[in-house]
Amino acid sequence: MSVTADNPSTLAHGRPEIGVDVLAGGVRTNVLMAGEGDPVVLVHGSGPGVTAYANWRLTIPALAERMRVIAPDMLGFGFTERLDPPMVCDTDRWVRHLVDLLDALDLPTVSLVGNSFGGGIALRLAARHPDRVKRLVLMGSVGVPFDITRGLDAVWGYQPSFSYMRSLLDIFAYSRELVSDELAEVRYRASIEPGFQEAFSALFPPPRQRWVDEMATPADEIRRITHETLVVHGRDDQVIPLQNSLQLLQLLPHAQLHVFGRCGHWTQIEWAQQFNRLVGDFLTA
Repeated sequence: MSVTADNPSTLAHGRPEIGVDVLAGGVRTNVLMAGEGDPVVLVHGSGPGVTAYANWRLTIPALAERMRVIAPDMLGFGFTERLDPPMVCDTDRWVRHLVDLLDALDLPTVSLVGNSFGGGIALRLAARHPDRVKRLVLMGSVGVPFDITRGLDAVWGYQPSFSYMRSLLDIFAYSRELVSDELAEVRYRASIEPGFQEAFSALFPPPRQRWVDEMATPADEIRRITHETLVVHGRDDQVIPLQNSLQLLQLLPHAQLHVFGRCGHWTQIEWAQQFNRLVGDFLTA
């Protein structure tokens, strides 16, 4: 395993979003790790300023009681090394980054939990590298064809401002109790960390329907995925349509679907306790 500690960011104290540097295919990758036992890799979504910590902060401690949890910042996001020039959206490149990370950590087989954009990566990895996957969880996932929603177009088209971030929180969450000016300020500040917005804006330039299409794995490949799969979705998701998960349920031969009512795109936050129990039980059964 190639882990380094000479990146100044890894030495920052009091930053829970910064873990250890793992050299994955030559890319210094920021990775959060916790727990022991069977490994599970959590692949975050693609919101502005997102990190593995922001996405999975309520999930990691719960799953770490039962498993070894690995949560990387994917290429183009968070505190993982920036590529110069910035990368173009390419699902196969993200899959390669994830496989390189598994190799660097000496993990021949893992379970995968993918959120939204991360679900598309997890799905493609399971299709192309089935021997590397034990079980699969897809939450509010891309990976099948759909017409881009206004919500997703707004997320990928983010331009840094407090007001824009506040409007995105209204799209992400069903519960108004989660949407506050304080949270919007925190997420806005995260989105303007040095290099974050420059990298993010390079990933999904318009027209953005092409990136939805690029992240779709062909249906015949999905039908050949034999892993036990848990599909999770928020009924009121404005970013990724519930129909995506219904498609996945039909295509995946060993899939089950759980839909949370009164829930938007933040299943792992809005229904954290129930989500953690559902996923933990599925992965450790």
